[in-house]
Amino acid sequence: MALSSHQINTLKKLAQDYMEIALLPIQQDKINLWKSLNRFSMQRPMVVMNQLPWNELQKGGELDCLCTDPYWYQVELELRQTIYKWNHFPVDMVVEPFITIPKVCNYSEYGIDIDSDKIDNSIGDTAPSRHYNRIIHTMDDVSKIKDMVITVDETASTRRLQEAEDIFEGIAPVVQSHGIDFHVGIWDSLTQYIGMEDVYYELYDNPELIHACLNRLTESVLAGVKQVNEIGFFNEIANTCHCSYVYNDDLLPAPNQGKGPHTKNGWAFGMAQLFTSVSPSIFEEFEIPYITRIAKEFGKIYYGCCEREDDKLEMVRNIPNVMKVSCSPWSDREKFSEKIGKSLIMSNKPTPAFIAMDTVDWQEVRKDLEYTVELTKRYNINTEFILKDISTVGFDPDRLTKWADIAMDVVSRF
Repeated sequence: MALSSHQINTLKKLAQDYMEIALLPIQQDKINLWKSLNRFSMQRPMVVMNQLPWNELQKGGELDCLCTDPYWYQVELELRQTIYKWNHFPVDMVVEPFITIPKVCNYSEYGIDIDSDKIDNSIGDTAPSRHYNRIIHTMDDVSKIKDMVITVDETASTRRLQEAEDIFEGIAPVVQSHGIDFHVGIWDSLTQYIGMEDVYYELYDNPELIHACLNRLTESVLAGVKQVNEIGFFNEIANTCHCSYVYNDDLLPAPNQGKGPHTKNGWAFGMAQLFTSVSPSIFEEFEIPYITRIAKEFGKIYYGCCEREDDKLEMVRNIPNVMKVSCSPWSDREKFSEKIGKSLIMSNKPTPAFIAMDTVDWQEVRKDLEYTVELTKRYNINTEFILKDISTVGFDPDRLTKWADIAMDVVSRF
């Protein structure tokens, strides 16, 4: 084992702290609240905070990792980040009563090496801007997109599991992840291969090329789905999808109680973020046929991210197995709330811009959250708040705690 006695003792202490949190009765209370939301009988709006500017939260040594082995570094980091979030802004997060470790695998994705240049900015390295150099120019280049290949190193996975059980024996149960999760937003990859501006031009000038790329990317995803289902390597016990908790009566009624490592037993998330800037008819032509083919292979779908969805909800609701839809800051919340109905969940994304300013207007933060809650009541819908994509808090971690306190106060008055 590539760990010193000091590193092992550090992991043991972190596991003890983790389990003290995981065994609190409030964890089951939170699971019950999430299950109510996910059966469309919400007791109150739920709140999550994720995708944080961790480089700005390094205060007091809580996030300083000691493990140098890459595998154990990630295990330690996950423990530290979970404990940190619980101590500073737990909102409605759930800490499961075991330590999850990943299997060792290789995941080729689409088989293309991205060519990009980092653009310097003043924020830091949380979410650096990048310029993507085009690597798909013609129909001949479409063949660069390869089928996904997923391989599992069972020997290494067994060794890591044994190491974890030895380290955490008598402190915490260990669960090894059943496999991988699927991000099926193929447009995120295509814009990296062609470039954002060029994609917009090609939608008009060369739609055949775009369709050919989308078809090849879709075939690649479906090949990956087929492969993980054949080898039983899908992570159906994951309790979140795109930051949203997915406990529900049929697929994941309780922690580690999935229905088997097959894509029909779990979630995937899709998106087409660049389509905020095109018409709904373009969305219908260039996204719906492809996400439909993919979504059929999964039990549930979370759809959307930063893009606007209120102008195309009628199409989104017809995506197979869709259950949660993102309502980003670019959506008209009232139109979204009016259209979403009782059979889908509005996954509202409060803007992180409020806590990125030089000075935070906390009254505006509260007013913005209260407006969404008022719409939730007016249209009798099911709502969750997910504060994510937080590029900066001005190196002031207390802003996250303050936001969490306000959010929980607002939803507690529901």
